[in-house]
Amino acid sequence: MQPLLYGKEQNGKQVRHRKSKKPETSGLQKSLFCLILSAMILTIFTIMYIDYIPSHLKHIAIDKVAKALGYHKPVHAVVIDAGSTGSRVLAFTFHKAYLDDHLILDKELFEFTKPGLSFFADKPEEGAASIASLIEKAKKEIPQQYWSSTPLILKATAGLRLLPEDKADGLLNAVRKLFKETPFITNDESVAIMDGVDEGIFSWFTVNFLLDKFYDPKTTVAALDLGGGSTQVTFYPATPSSLAAKEYIHDALTPAGTLPVYTHSYLGLGLMAARKHIITLNQPEKTEVTSSCINHVVKNKKFHFAGKDYFVSGPDEKYQKVHMKGDETFVDLDVPVINYKECSGDIIKYVSSIAKPLAELPALNIFAFSYYFDRASEVGLIDEAVGGRIKLNEFEKAAQNACNTANVEQPFMCLDLTFIWALLHKGFGLGPDTTIYLYKKINGHEISWALGAAHHILN
Repeated sequence: MQPLLYGKEQNGKQVRHRKSKKPETSGLQKSLFCLILSAMILTIFTIMYIDYIPSHLKHIAIDKVAKALGYHKPVHAVVIDAGSTGSRVLAFTFHKAYLDDHLILDKELFEFTKPGLSFFADKPEEGAASIASLIEKAKKEIPQQYWSSTPLILKATAGLRLLPEDKADGLLNAVRKLFKETPFITNDESVAIMDGVDEGIFSWFTVNFLLDKFYDPKTTVAALDLGGGSTQVTFYPATPSSLAAKEYIHDALTPAGTLPVYTHSYLGLGLMAARKHIITLNQPEKTEVTSSCINHVVKNKKFHFAGKDYFVSGPDEKYQKVHMKGDETFVDLDVPVINYKECSGDIIKYVSSIAKPLAELPALNIFAFSYYFDRASEVGLIDEAVGGRIKLNEFEKAAQNACNTANVEQPFMCLDLTFIWALLHKGFGLGPDTTIYLYKKINGHEISWALGAAHHILN
């Protein structure tokens, strides 16, 4: 209730007036702002001087306060991954941490297009056009005022490594011409074929960056990336056997400083490269091929790899039959199945000729992605939306089940799953009970070597 004030007499009576309300909003806002600001500053100093809080957690907490106050600077980078089966653009938005300027990821755009750049080996201008469409999507993601300060790079992987040199150069030169017309920062090194070592290091960096593992290198996880043309195995080495392999030890730049990592890239052990080797076994010059790893019901299935089309069929000879148990009796159904023993034997022989078991790897936490994730999700081993973890022997069981299924919609599933199991078990030395973490995203961010590459060029 507002107080009553008495004024001059009118007709012998005192006239009462109510006190008018004065605007107090602006004063209250200023007081509230000062209170919030004081609380945040007090929070910062409290965090800085509490000894039992780990330093990396102090940094995170202080950065959140500083960001809330508007003390952060956005930083952007655009990376195009020209893979063997498709091209992907990732436009990253970071900000610099308040205390030490290290980069913190806020968000990224992820878009892709198929087929891959190597598909246009004889039409380089069309290949460049497919990249131009991805650049336009990046321009919509990054505010225009930041274009002139944003680096743009394209790194081609095993798809271009496997092409004849003149064809690969034709594609790269067409993209370089395109890059000169973009508003982003580019130079002569912005378009190139990426070395397998860098691909492995950047993939390992991405996983551990997203998991925030760099504050203690011993907690970092191993990264297994399965592409179309090659595969990479990367981890922080801690045993004498790993450290002794000097040719595979390289330096990786991380927010915690430079760390040694073991990384080995295997050209030819990508999923598509292995598939091509197996289907053309004993018939390397042919494009119409038959394979013991393909079901008999499959005829002339088209498969494109490294600029060539292959038409793949299952064997013509008499096939095995499945014995299925009905409600009461066994029924002999006329359903063809793949000879798993013969198929897996050919694949194991191929894998073992290139990869050798890694003594330290089975004891580490292993994160596998790319085609590892794709095939596992396609057969229901993990949830496609959230990922998960499985034992290695689940890959073998899924492979055997796929080989016992006449599936013309997924004609290469038996071969692909058998290869993945053989690569992990026979090639890298993982045991049947080894746990494998399979994810496409971590904390909402894509697992891709592109994040590692973006962090590298911004530093």
